[in-house]
Amino acid sequence: MQRIPITTLCYVEKDGKYLMLHRVKKKVDVNKDKWIGIGGHFEQGESPEECLLREAKEETGLTLTRWRFRGIVTFLAEGWETEYMCLYTADGFEGTLQECEEGTLEWVPKEELGSLNLWEGDKIFLRLLAEEHPFFSLKLQYKGDTLLEAVLDGIPMEL
Repeated sequence: MQRIPITTLCYVEKDGKYLMLHRVKKKVDVNKDKWIGIGGHFEQGESPEECLLREAKEETGLTLTRWRFRGIVTFLAEGWETEYMCLYTADGFEGTLQECEEGTLEWVPKEELGSLNLWEGDKIFLRLLAEEHPFFSLKLQYKGDTLLEAVLDGIPMEL
């Protein structure tokens, strides 16, 4: 089945920490060695919430019980299709954390996120989440690992 370039990303919260995924297990991975939230590609017929819940269960073993849709992020990168990502946070879940096939899961204090190997654009939306920014649209344009442009709600940001 062909992947649709629409994805979800979720930061699961607990005790002032986010559940982060260190992408170190797959040989070919656009996110190799980066720290990201959990999530993945939509499957045919899925709503954003269905994708969110399925990916959370597959990657972590957790069943999300409370979440918020926080924004939509548009990614442009040389050599890649445009990707649209539905960004969530979740602060309710059930179950036991399991190992992930894509990397190592770790609860990271929010104040320590900046010391991780993150995409530059992820730092922008993590800041927007921390500031409780209302629902937003963020467009990020990359060349390789370099962020060339960020546009928040239609207005270019200074990098």
